[in-house]
Amino acid sequence: MGRIFLVAPDAPVEDVAHLKASRTLGERGIRLGVLDNSKGNADHLLDFIVEGVKKDFKVDSVVVKRKPASSAGATTQLLDELAKEADLVVSAMAD
Repeated sequence: MGRIFLVAPDAPVEDVAHLKASRTLGERGIRLGVLDNSKGNADHLLDFIVEGVKKDFKVDSVVVKRKPASSAGATTQLLDELAKEADLVVSAMAD
């Protein structure tokens, strides 16, 4: 199985290198969540990311949620739905 590397843009590089996963999936696949911010081409970028994840990991399901506007924050309801339906969530911005 492949590895997922987390990039925290606000963390010093040396701190990110020491991050350890606290959860395991066992034999089941990932329930992948996608949060589309409604910017132009974000959906294409997210599709590209999802396909890349599927190449390296077993993915049982993909749930896609879209914000109504890129300038608005995600609603509590939308975030709660993602938390229930996904093991991890990918979000991206594009233009």
